[in-house]
Amino acid sequence: MSNSADSPPGPVRRTLRYPVRVLTAAVFALAGLIFVTSANTAKGTNIRTDSSLLKLSDLIQQRSEKNAALEESAASVREDIDTLAQRDDGSTTAEDARLKALERAAGTTKLSGRAVSVTLDDAPPNATANPGYPDPQPNDLVIHQQDLQAVVNALWQGGAGGIEVMDQRLISTSAVRCVGNTLILQGRVYSPPYKITAVGDPGKLKQALNASPAIQNYLLYVKAYGLGWKVDERQAVTLPGYSGTVDLHYAEPVK
Repeated sequence: MSNSADSPPGPVRRTLRYPVRVLTAAVFALAGLIFVTSANTAKGTNIRTDSSLLKLSDLIQQRSEKNAALEESAASVREDIDTLAQRDDGSTTAEDARLKALERAAGTTKLSGRAVSVTLDDAPPNATANPGYPDPQPNDLVIHQQDLQAVVNALWQGGAGGIEVMDQRLISTSAVRCVGNTLILQGRVYSPPYKITAVGDPGKLKQALNASPAIQNYLLYVKAYGLGWKVDERQAVTLPGYSGTVDLHYAEPVK
């Protein structure tokens, strides 16, 4: 995407020229791959009806549903542990207050207050360019990872006390990632439209959104091709506490 204030040009196209011999070799290699695949199929593998060959999207959806169920189970067990720990753990009032403050900062407890919600969506089917803009490329018509990250970062900069993406609370180790045209967040998969809600001072949150250069660039595509963009101020919102694991699997503190 371009930061041009006039119109967002399409992605740069690159033309690759290969020698005839290399191209010929590639054709023969592809033909060989087709022959091998056909031979394997002839041995008895029914590509159309074999139930073990699920679509990748089906596998992702199954894993997403399983992760959601595990998160609910983990949250229930954590509540039981907290209830038992509160009976009499020998802690002082000061220690209890410090623990509650750490839980709020970590995002593991509910957070209520005034909020701002931002909704992003792909362009409508068969979208065309508005007058004065070039014809869109496929990448111009969908939400990208950097678009979601720009909104989340701007809301943090605006003083958000907590942020929820779709139905999940973000914590310090949360990663907003997109694969294709889907969002993968903490082991679960989502499709657009994407809704991001932040609790905090609505005026400061909206000011931070307006000041973000990345969001200003996104708004060019909203104007050119009809990408979805909606900002709502909400008076009373309760964000859920983060219910997933807080263990670090891929990093360790420096000794």
